[in-house]
Order: sequence, then structure tokens, then C-alpha cells
Amino acid sequence: MENNSLEKTAVKTSIITIVANFALTVFKLFAGIFGASIALISDAVHSASDVFSTVIVLAGVKVSAKKADKKHQFGHERFECVAAIILAMVLLATGAGIGYTGIKNIITGEYVNFEIPKLIALIAAAVSIVVKEIMFWYTIVAAKKVNSSALKADAWHHRTDALSSIGSLIGVVGAMCGVPVLDSVACIVICLMIIIAAVRIFIDAINKMTDEACDEKTEGEIRNFIASCEGVERIDDLMTRKFGNRVYVIVEIACNRDLPLYEAHEIAEKVHLGIEENFPPVKHITVHVNPYEQIDET
Repeated sequence: MENNSLEKTAVKTSIITIVANFALTVFKLFAGIFGASIALISDAVHSASDVFSTVIVLAGVKVSAKKADKKHQFGHERFECVAAIILAMVLLATGAGIGYTGIKNIITGEYVNFEIPKLIALIAAAVSIVVKEIMFWYTIVAAKKVNSSALKADAWHHRTDALSSIGSLIGVVGAMCGVPVLDSVACIVICLMIIIAAVRIFIDAINKMTDEACDEKTEGEIRNFIASCEGVERIDDLMTRKFGNRVYVIVEIACNRDLPLYEAHEIAEKVHLGIEENFPPVKHITVHVNPYEQIDET
């Protein structure tokens, strides 16, 4: 059920953002060409990469939502991280290309020959900032709803596009005020913003693929819940690891050594079901029961 919810939310969100990005790309490209702004043209390229990256995210989410099979007995959640890593690489390449254009124009002095940007370039940059910020919030809310790292990465891609449009706006205004070099400087600023976002997305995806533990707050909440379960005398060990956008938990609890096996099993089952019910990101939990003696504490 949860995987179906993830897939449906991702498909709906992705289709809406793909359509919006395509329309925005065409508009910014038109405005950049006819408005004589190299920064806005670079920004349009960034928006075009958003269309491609959203398709990657959608593919990753659809694969990660598949049920476990014989070859992937623990599920496919990590494919979402693979999609996020590919997205980071696309972002990095896009940013590098835009930065190269800006640096080349400054070094060769080509910016001197640029036309003064027209009003349409200014309008396009302003519209892009508003639209991309709306897309960021729309996508980030959907990502948090289904706890999707790929959708979160795509949301931050939208945010970097909004920030790059601010750079475009500054470049256009500067060029219109008689400082044409600002248009090329804006390209470099856009490049840096995109690269920073790419690195952040890449690190987050790698952490989720290398069995990183949950944060201390989450572990503390899980520990407190287990300790509150009736029959649990002590928590001997607790380990967590992230698996894509899900979490695996291994816990050792101590119960009265004189309890019958079925009663000890009942306690372990309550801990198991309770954690899965109260902590939705947890996909699976293993509970091991150790014998507890009062003398152990003294």
C-alpha cells in the first residue's frame, strides 16, 4: 500500500513539474534569444535539464516501488538513491557547462559585444523565480508526504533553478544599466549554485546507500518506545540502518528469564508491531530476546 502511495504521488508530481518545466524552458529560451540575455539562455538550459532529471526521478521511484522478488529479497528502495545520484551527475554537468560559458565570455571579453537585454528578458527572469519557487514547495511537500529522497532531490533542483533565475535577473538588470559583464558573472553564480545542490544531493544519496544510521533523535524515540513496552526489563542493543527511504532496526531486549517461551515471544512481537506502527519509515525490525536476572543490575 505504501509503495503504491509513493508511486502515485511521484507520478502525479512529476507529470505536473515536467509540463511546467517544458513550458518555462521554451519561454525562457525565447526571452533569452530575443531579449539578448546569455544568462537567461543558460537558465533555460538549466530548466531543460529539470525535465530530463524529473524523468530520471520518476523512473527511479517506479522501480523502487516494486515489491521484493527472488533477486531483490529486501525490496528495490535503493534504486531511488541511484536515481538521485544520476540526477546529481546531470546537475553537475549542467552547472559546469554554464560556468564554462560565463568564464569564457569574461576572459575573451565577448560580453562587450553583447546587446543590451530587453524588457522581455527581465520579465522572463521574474516569472521563472516565482514559478520555480512554487514548484519547489509543491514537490518538497509531496516528497515529505511519502518520504522520497528522489523527489526531495528533484525539489531542490527546482530551488536551484529559482536561485539561478535570481542570478539571471541580476545579470539582466546589470546589463540594462550599462554593466554587461554582470550577465556573464550571473552565469558563474548560477554554476556555483547548481554544483552546490548537486554535491548535497549526491552526499545524501550515498549516505542512504551505505547503511547510515538514523539520527540520534529518531533512535532516541525508538529506544524510549521500546523501554515503555510492558515486559521489557532492559535494552541490551539497538542498531538502525537506512535502506533507501526506509529504515531497518535490530534490537536486543532483556526479559525475565523465568518467563515461558510463548510469553517472551509475545513481548518481542509487541515491540516489533509497535515500532512498525509508530515509526512509518521502518520497513523491518528484528527483535532478539535475552534472559534477564536482577543480579545483572547489581
